[in-house]
Amino acid sequence: MQIAKLVRGLVAALALVSVAAHAALSDDKPLKIGVTAGPHAQIFEFVKKIAEKDGLKLQIVEFSDYVQPNAALAAGDLDVNSYQHQPYLDNANKDRGYKLVSIGQTIIFPIGLYSKKFKSLDQIPSGARLALPNDPTNGGRVLLLLQTKGLIKLKPEAGLKATPLDVIENPKKLKFIELDAAQLPRALDDADVAAVNTNYAIQAGLVPSRDAIAMESLKSPYANVIVVRAADKDSPVLRKLLKAYQNDEVKQFIKKEFKDSVFPAW
Repeated sequence: MQIAKLVRGLVAALALVSVAAHAALSDDKPLKIGVTAGPHAQIFEFVKKIAEKDGLKLQIVEFSDYVQPNAALAAGDLDVNSYQHQPYLDNANKDRGYKLVSIGQTIIFPIGLYSKKFKSLDQIPSGARLALPNDPTNGGRVLLLLQTKGLIKLKPEAGLKATPLDVIENPKKLKFIELDAAQLPRALDDADVAAVNTNYAIQAGLVPSRDAIAMESLKSPYANVIVVRAADKDSPVLRKLLKAYQNDEVKQFIKKEFKDSVFPAW
């Protein structure tokens, strides 16, 4: 009997915790949305206007790197973030112990290879220096792109988190330089080739459809997502937010504003 009461009490306590978590997200105060500068921020400024029509206020907070928005969300300093793809989120949860989940897809940035010295992959000489992101998921993404273009071959088991150590064939003897993703546009002055995430490429004045010497296919697992704390994922406020984002007006804005550089994923 005592055990049954204890179980009922525990269930009730958990229910109260869940209600409290959802109550913290309400129409009465702005949702704090963490984004990286560039397209994510621009799109959410547009989404903000649509959300307001449904009584939902948004506060956009910009970050300059890929690490802080997840840390801020997990700590409760943000309610939502929108800047990363699912493999990056999965890796962050595993490495940092976060309990963060995605509630819907946003956009796809096909990653590109850029060079100030060469106009095509065929021109890249033996021993060329290639700069790529130093985080496991985006670095692996670039290596997979290089493999599809025939520049390298990876271990079959390498998967999405391949590293330069997984390269088993490198006929051009490419030298890999791993840098923070935000630094890669600047690396173009020194490296022969740099793999740049599209959000940072656009910030640097690059036009992916014009300037990239190779681009990733749109058929990839790297669609960006809206991310929240697991405890909040069923909040009605977040359903409103997702509805405001996955809207035809937003889709048209993305197509008009970013043309062949950023693509809606829903």
